[in-house]
Amino acid sequence: MRLVSLAAALGAWQLLAGLNVDLWLRFSQFPTVTDVARTFADRLSGPDYWTDLTDSLTRILTGFLLAAVLGVATGVLVARSRLAEDLLGPVLEVVRPIPAIALVPVAILLFPSNEQGIVFITCTAAFFPVLVSTRHAVRALTPVWEEAVLTMGGGRWRILGSVVLPGALPGIFGGLSVGIGVSWICVISAEMISGQYGVGYRTWQDYTVVNYAGVFVGMITIGVLGWVTSTAVELLGRRLTRWLPRTSYLPGARTPRPARGAAAPAPVSPTTKEEAPHDQLV
Repeated sequence: MRLVSLAAALGAWQLLAGLNVDLWLRFSQFPTVTDVARTFADRLSGPDYWTDLTDSLTRILTGFLLAAVLGVATGVLVARSRLAEDLLGPVLEVVRPIPAIALVPVAILLFPSNEQGIVFITCTAAFFPVLVSTRHAVRALTPVWEEAVLTMGGGRWRILGSVVLPGALPGIFGGLSVGIGVSWICVISAEMISGQYGVGYRTWQDYTVVNYAGVFVGMITIGVLGWVTSTAVELLGRRLTRWLPRTSYLPGARTPRPARGAAAPAPVSPTTKEEAPHDQLV
């Protein structure tokens, strides 16, 4: 079904662009699917495509890893320390609503090279989602776990390693999943404005020379890269939080239907503690 839906979307694109349909939406300037596929094949055979891909991945991974480390550390610090919240909280809350792409002039003035400025913008874009999700996840932890560690003689570092970080992991990876998507948006925009190489830079260059098939090649590349990196973050999060209860739903799996004519299972009435057998209570 998923392949059929994808094929239907591509078929509609090919039909509308091939027939130069101009109703309310104008498809006459759109390249067809075959034009994009031909341009994609040409790009794959050349060195520039792989250079742009390597540069964009290097920027996104560097900025995202910095944001992950700084965001988690700052989130835990702000959530656990009243002094840190008073000192850093107002500054972070003022800077957080500013779009990361609006910091391009600041990055140009602040850093000696465009490469460092793009990494800074990427890091800033992912930093605040990770920070906010980590802060909320740490504050949502039940105090009973910390009290149990204190009762057994554990100190602050033991609480941090045994309670705070493991308990906040689901929220942390939620912020990382959001942060990687925002990072791709901002790194592509930064490459369009001040980059020299990269997928965003090449896409903008294709637009300026009216190579619309090349623009769609860049868009598809960005989409695939974003999907791959987001899936990698999600799989890593699921592996590190295997102790969490999982839903029985699996993508692509179907719920088995009861056989025709089979009676539905009778609902089981809850058994109270007084009605339960002694061995069951034990």
